[in-house]
Order: sequence, then structure tokens, then C-alpha cells
Amino acid sequence: MASFEHNGSTLVYDVRGTGPAVLALAPGGMRSATALWDNAPFNPLSVLSDRFTVISMDQRNAGASRGPVREDDGWGSFLEDQLALLDHLGIERCAALGMCIGGPYVMNLLRAQPERFYAGVLLQPIGLDNNLDAFLGMVDSWAEALLPERPDLSPETLAALRDRMFAKGFLFAVSEEDVRRCPVPLQIMLGNDLFHPESTSRRIAELAPRAELIEAWKGEEEREAAVAALRTFLLQHAGEGQ
Repeated sequence: MASFEHNGSTLVYDVRGTGPAVLALAPGGMRSATALWDNAPFNPLSVLSDRFTVISMDQRNAGASRGPVREDDGWGSFLEDQLALLDHLGIERCAALGMCIGGPYVMNLLRAQPERFYAGVLLQPIGLDNNLDAFLGMVDSWAEALLPERPDLSPETLAALRDRMFAKGFLFAVSEEDVRRCPVPLQIMLGNDLFHPESTSRRIAELAPRAELIEAWKGEEEREAAVAALRTFLLQHAGEGQ
């Protein structure tokens, strides 16, 4: 693991493999960090690094990364960190892959700089569907664990961050119109639980003009086919626009 400084934050990242670049944004909600890929049905750092350059990171204030929380921080602050990592590594073009909270992160990247990404992959993206209390509780749990380590932060500051990030929108970071306008090809692997509603995955697939949906991918007998489909999808689009 390596690190770099950006806008007052120390951001920790990992790079594995060679080939077309893939930025892999880990699950875990506000605890999104590289180590949590080991809890996923498959780890992209393992299953892709023989053919791709796979980049993963600990988001600010998760894992080993640390950074401030300012009055106007929200999805845009994480977006800036992620783009700064690509700039730091000299990555001009890549795919963006995200699981859980990584889904909104990916769609925000594709909204901000669609020309930079040859593909987007969403593994059970989080979304709003009669589950707001669960998200607020998730952030409060993260904040409760963080505060003893960070005397520079206050409960009020972290509660305000929570409300800015999770107060509205079916996909939080972007609107339905943003998804409808997304020119980047998407592969979506279906969510099916409280934090990752099936309705969110299906709605993205309905809205995005270049989307494909994989419904079965988590089970032991389904993973091999899902990984093969993922690799095919990424290789198919990696050469577009070159």
C-alpha cells in the first residue's frame, strides 16, 4: 500500500497488475477500504489483475486514509479524492468499478468526467427505497467509532455530512436524469437487500442508455460466470475511443 497527500488528506491506495486500468471502489459504506474487498463475493484485485491494472483506495477517514471533514464536504469531496488519485498515478483513461457505496461513487465519476472512463461496473449499488433510517444509522455508527480518534471533529459536523450525503435521491450522489444521460457503458450486478435494493439496480438498468444487468452473481455456482462476464465486458470496452 502507498499513499499521497491531497487537499489536507492522506489517501492510501494499492495498485496491482498490468493492462487497461480499473479503479475499484470498495464496499463498506463510510468504511469503504481496500481490505473490505476480501468480504465480497469476488475480489477484483484478485480476479482482474492478471489482465488489468487494478487500483483500489481507502476513502478518506476509512481504513488507513485520513482527512478533514469540512462544512461543505459530501459526495463531491470523495469525487475529488478519487480523481486526484487517478491524476497522481497518471491514469488518463480507465474503468470505474464499485460495490455498495462504490455504486454512487462510480456514477458520480461518470457524471463528472465521462470521457475519462471506458466502462462502469456497479456491484449491488446502494440506493434509497424505504431504508433511509438504515443509512443514517450506518453513518452514525461510523461517526461513533471515528470520534474518539479525532478530537478535531464534532458529532454535529459528522451528522451534517451524513445528512448531505444521504438525504435525497434514489442513488444519492446522482439524479435519475444524470443516469439517463450517462454515455458510458454500464454493467450492473443486482442488489437484493436493505442497503442494496433490487429496485435501485433495476432502475439504473432501465435509465442508462448502455446498460446490462446481471441478476445472478453471488452464489458459489454463479461467481465464475459473473467474473467471466465482467472480464469480457471490460475488455470489450477498453479499446473504445483509443
